[in-house]
Amino acid sequence: MAQVTIESTADNYAHRISNGLHTLLADEPPRLGGKDAGMAPFDLYLASLAACTAITLRMYAEKKGWDLGQFNAELTSSRDEAGKLQVHRILSATGALSSEQWERLLDVASRTPVTKVMSEGAVITSEHRPLKS
Repeated sequence: MAQVTIESTADNYAHRISNGLHTLLADEPPRLGGKDAGMAPFDLYLASLAACTAITLRMYAEKKGWDLGQFNAELTSSRDEAGKLQVHRILSATGALSSEQWERLLDVASRTPVTKVMSEGAVITSEHRPLKS
């Protein structure tokens, strides 16, 4: 499905992430010891959900012949009293969409591929492999 690699840099917590074609930097903010050279891990988590939401809704709207115009999604995260992560999306578009169309788009947003994986969880495994010098 997807594959990324990450490698450290000389700057403490900054790491280069690549999928083989595109590269970005991840880091922590100064209050956590980083230099804020890139998005923090939870920023990237929200960014992947935002990107999947935007792309999926754009594809759906095009298929239906709906003009979304400029589309924006604002995502925030927090933890509830039990410590469970809560993510809230606010979706906006400049296109003239009816309330029925927005209802449908919100339904589609609730079922995007990344939304489903984040909601259902994933099996995550790890192993050690020595780096070659």
